[in-house]
Amino acid sequence: MHFAQYYLDCLSQASYLIGDQRTGRAVLVDPRRDIDDYLRDADEVGLRIELVIETHIHADFLSGHLELARATGATIAFGEAAATGFPIRRLRDGERIRLGAFEDGSDGESGGGSGGESGGEGVTLTVLATPGHTPESICLVIHEHADDAVPFGVLTGDTLFVGDVGRPDLLSAAGHSPCDMALRLHHSLHDKLMVLPDATRVFPAHGAGSACGRNLSTETSSTIGDQRRLNYALQPMPESEFVRLVTAGQPATPGYFAHDAALNRDGHPLLDAAPLAALTLEEARTARDEHGAALLDCRPLAAYTHAHLTGSLHAGLATRFAEYAGSVVAPGTPIVLLADPGTEAEARLRLARIGYDRVLGHVPDPAAVLAQEPTLTTRSRRIPFDQLPSLRHQLIDVRNPAEYEAGALPGARNIPLATLVDHITELDRDRPVVLYCRSGNRSVIAAALLEAWGFADVRDVVGGYQAAVG
Repeated sequence: MHFAQYYLDCLSQASYLIGDQRTGRAVLVDPRRDIDDYLRDADEVGLRIELVIETHIHADFLSGHLELARATGATIAFGEAAATGFPIRRLRDGERIRLGAFEDGSDGESGGGSGGESGGEGVTLTVLATPGHTPESICLVIHEHADDAVPFGVLTGDTLFVGDVGRPDLLSAAGHSPCDMALRLHHSLHDKLMVLPDATRVFPAHGAGSACGRNLSTETSSTIGDQRRLNYALQPMPESEFVRLVTAGQPATPGYFAHDAALNRDGHPLLDAAPLAALTLEEARTARDEHGAALLDCRPLAAYTHAHLTGSLHAGLATRFAEYAGSVVAPGTPIVLLADPGTEAEARLRLARIGYDRVLGHVPDPAAVLAQEPTLTTRSRRIPFDQLPSLRHQLIDVRNPAEYEAGALPGARNIPLATLVDHITELDRDRPVVLYCRSGNRSVIAAALLEAWGFADVRDVVGGYQAAVG
């Protein structure tokens, strides 16, 4: 068996290539949109990607199933409950995908006979319908040999994470109540996954930092036994307590999630690799003023706060760039990048991974350009915590709800960064606004958003809540 995990730190997202090296048949599970690594690796080990499986309709990134189908001719597969705008293979609960057998049923060694469902030596995947995170969610049990008593592992998608379980609330606007989905998730976890042997490895679709859960581990794999012992959501408890636990305190949902879910369900244009246009500062400002483009500064926080183009937004490439950009830029908005030399292609790719394809171009070497136009630049207004009492201000905590509930500055109102754009009209433009987060990164992004909306007096707390409480 060939098994490879591809973990994308900037999105906390994992995809998997599984193949049988005797037959050369392979599947790719939950792929990202840029597919070159998968194609190269499959070719190097002599595998043909025949099937692209999605464990569910993703909301936090734009999947590469269409790109892979175009490049390899692979069939796209989802759980049986999925409704898509393109042809798919529907995977039934209990269905077995036998990579160790050729299409005529023969195995990879003898050329015939022993590849039946009750035996055979080849790599086999078994589909488990595990609704809860979404109605069509599935998990895939991997057997290196079809008759192994203990599976090699299980790909758990967004049903089970290391240290957490999938959030059941993302579809609340689509007619599925979080409580109903949580009950379905409880059934899927205990009746489908927790019955697997303790030694079964667990390979989830996400890790720490993902907004698809609230308590995800930095570990990218585990075992069923370890999760049975250590995962807070899998401890013995009444169903009602499980529902309460998994529906409370979830991270705020970034605005692009619904956009990505729709594109993953209905179809999207293929990834465009055309060169990125270089724009002058004047052309960038014209794009903003006449065409509604967002000017997105991708430079490190220190460079941005020292001097940035007035009215520009900020999301540093060294952070969760795509997620933060998707929190302050509406889907479909044209974008002009202000990125350090040599980083503009990476910024564009990360935006494409969440379906933000309308990147008009970039301003080369923005620091040098802005140094020549001081009247067009602004320096961020950052204050230490001890200056707060001297201001008659609106204090906004842009952390997630669970962070706020664990401790907040007196008088602070919680508006998570992911939802700040939806609450801007509730803020008083005539009073100073002071923002803070955990360490001072999200607050700078939030301050940039308010400045772009015309707020005249916006400040953020240097070092954030950590600095304030010591």
